[in-house]
Amino acid sequence: QVQLVESGGGLVQPGGSLRLSCAASGSIFSINAMGWYRQAPGKQRELVAAITSGGSTNYGDSVKGRFTISRDNANDTVTLQMDSLKPDDTAVYYCNANVLGRDWRRGDYWGQGTQVTVSS
Repeated sequence: QVQLVESGGGLVQPGGSLRLSCAASGSIFSINAMGWYRQAPGKQRELVAAITSGGSTNYGDSVKGRFTISRDNANDTVTLQMDSLKPDDTAVYYCNANVLGRDWRRGDYWGQGTQVTVSS
């Protein structure tokens, strides 16, 4: 089993910053991509940012230039630095990891989600 534990959500004013972190633990042999998705009320879950084990990144169009994803492969953690936040960034943010387990099975795992609210 693999667990993803997120931290760092909260309430912030427009233009402010937040930092989300996610730590993976459990029966992990290696992790391919790690990333963040978000889901706002009444909307579909969408990609925010993703990063491969080699450091290649991919961002959703709405966050390019404002959010930065980084990763610590040694500790199986991924971080999302969110700057210049807008009310439209309000959503539940979910950590995701594509994991190769020690049983040689690959699977996608999700965190429990953390609320980010951007409001004055």
